[in-house]
Amino acid sequence: LAVQMAGVLESAGLGALPLLIGFILVIIVLDVIIPGVVPKWAIFAPVFIPIFMRLGVAPQTVLAAYRIGDSPMNVVTPLMVYLPFIVTVAQRYKRDAGMGTILALMLPYVVAITVAWILLFIGWWLLGLPLGPDSPVAL
Repeated sequence: LAVQMAGVLESAGLGALPLLIGFILVIIVLDVIIPGVVPKWAIFAPVFIPIFMRLGVAPQTVLAAYRIGDSPMNVVTPLMVYLPFIVTVAQRYKRDAGMGTILALMLPYVVAITVAWILLFIGWWLLGLPLGPDSPVAL
């Protein structure tokens, strides 16, 4: 399946960066449904690593894109284990605070963090900076 999808994406001629940004956006949306980092990666890594490797993207770059997509939504995911605690703390200062209050307060931060992470990732990709020792962004 992954090899066939990679073939379709190669023939589309989109390039790796737009596909990586699309991957980030998919992970952001799915973070609401599957809030755990490890279960999501266990599902997506066997599919997306081979796809992006065939497109010339190093596995560590796919992991970095995955972490960028997973990071911003954690604070507004309704399944987050700490959300009831955050609501309780907020109710100390504002009695009628609820989940909606917390989510509405955090949403601008989610948008700002998402934009900042994606712009940083784009810059990192365009400059070709390694993600670590002997870890290039492309193969």
